[in-house]
Amino acid sequence: MKGLINVIRSSGLSTISNSLNKDEEITSEKKEEVDNVLPLFEGAAETGKIKRKSLKNWLGNLYLERKSLAHSLNDTKTAKEDLIVSVIVLIVDIIVCLLLMGFLTTQILVILSSQLLLAVFLFGNTAKTVFEAIIFVYLMHPFDVGDHVVVDGVQMTVEEMNILTTIFLRYDNEKILYPNSVLSTKPISNFDRSPEMSDSIEFAVDVSTSIESIKALKARIKTYLESKPQHWRPGHDLVVKEIENVNKMKMALIFTHTINFQNYGVRNSRRSELILELKKLFEELGIKYDQLQPQEVHLRYVGSAPPALQP
Repeated sequence: MKGLINVIRSSGLSTISNSLNKDEEITSEKKEEVDNVLPLFEGAAETGKIKRKSLKNWLGNLYLERKSLAHSLNDTKTAKEDLIVSVIVLIVDIIVCLLLMGFLTTQILVILSSQLLLAVFLFGNTAKTVFEAIIFVYLMHPFDVGDHVVVDGVQMTVEEMNILTTIFLRYDNEKILYPNSVLSTKPISNFDRSPEMSDSIEFAVDVSTSIESIKALKARIKTYLESKPQHWRPGHDLVVKEIENVNKMKMALIFTHTINFQNYGVRNSRRSELILELKKLFEELGIKYDQLQPQEVHLRYVGSAPPALQP
């Protein structure tokens, strides 16, 4: 980060320039540092230039990550403060009770025991819930504020974490509150903590499509994916899943993003571009699927001969 700031400050980049040139402006940094920085910007590793748009996108993503981290640290601090205050209040209550009733006499012990049994009877479930929530927040800690998660099959963003509850923001901005004791019993998918994620696109073609056309499609897809290394990882697979109703062949393109799905908007945008590219390739190669296939129909008259027409 420090090296990047120094590059920008000392580059002399004007408001008219659209990129930083590795050979012209980036001259005060070591080659190893430049090689480590350039892959962070879209298209910079191939051209040796950092475009203004790529720099703006990178700074925007950096701001969002910093904001999420700040929210996470703030909520964690608040949860710890709440826990400390609760423990202190409980200790003060016990001390006050002991002072009011005397100091650990047999009679007091009997009273305390009876009160303790009563408290367990009244607040046993509450204490269990609080204990499970504390274990979930501080030991399990499956997510932070800003993480994109899936709970009960619903994709949501973590907005606020407390000791007893967590507030999520659904894709339509509806706020959903979950007790942490309930969350501790559910499987939770966390996109932010996942590595680069795989994806797939399924489609169908005519079973009459030639092997040569399918090979050409594979080659064109490979060329397209390799032309965008900032979007897709090397290695993909085009597989035939099954043949259905004799005339339909189901296929799937399996590929790997250079990101996880924490930034779901970027994932959807890249996936849409790939789908449009597939459509273009289908049109250029003449690959299609006709759901209604032409069928031969044989007509035969059964019954007596129709009456002759009168002139």
